[in-house]
Amino acid sequence: MSPDEKDEQAVQETTEQAPVEEQPQADASETVEASAAGDGEPAEQPKAKTKAKAKAAAKPKAAAKPKAAAKPKAAKPAKAAATAEVADEPAKAAKPAPRPAASRRVVRARARYVRTSARKARMVCRQLPGKSVQEARAILAYTPREVAMAWSKLLESAVANAESNHELLEEDLVVREAFADEGPTIKRFRPRAMGRATPIRKRTSHLTITLTSRPQGHERNS
Repeated sequence: MSPDEKDEQAVQETTEQAPVEEQPQADASETVEASAAGDGEPAEQPKAKTKAKAKAAAKPKAAAKPKAAAKPKAAKPAKAAATAEVADEPAKAAKPAPRPAASRRVVRARARYVRTSARKARMVCRQLPGKSVQEARAILAYTPREVAMAWSKLLESAVANAESNHELLEEDLVVREAFADEGPTIKRFRPRAMGRATPIRKRTSHLTITLTSRPQGHERNS
């Protein structure tokens, strides 16, 4: 065979073999294009997932915030009041009814503008509270002071008020209080040597005596 014929045979063989060899390439390209056209996004999803995981691993995790403590629920006032009333009912029922206190009458006598100072009157009246009428009379009768006569007169007036106005017996009476308050002061002047004048203060006082009945169970003085 001539060299020209050999070249033609080689060209024919190459032309015949080319389609056979190109079919698998076309098929592969078609499969790649089909996968790219049909799936598209899914093919790229693994890469995106890997990138997101890498970013998440790179960022430091934020500290978990502590949960706020649950607030206690406030009790309803209506129910609380109802329970309090229910709890108080047995206590009220258990308490006995209070007994009425025995009333003790108090009789008062007062002498105003007595011409003596309150200091001198208090020196006598301090001995009278707590004494019976008979004991008070004895104390005033043997007290060596002029104001004792004013106190004895006031004591008799208080006894008379108790017997006539409140129907009380003299034997049952006790001196509850005896006190003296300051009254107005009368001012006078006395002439002295070389045309001078010195003041004179004439003091007064208000005397008060209160009597009450003797408490029950207390023995009378003979």
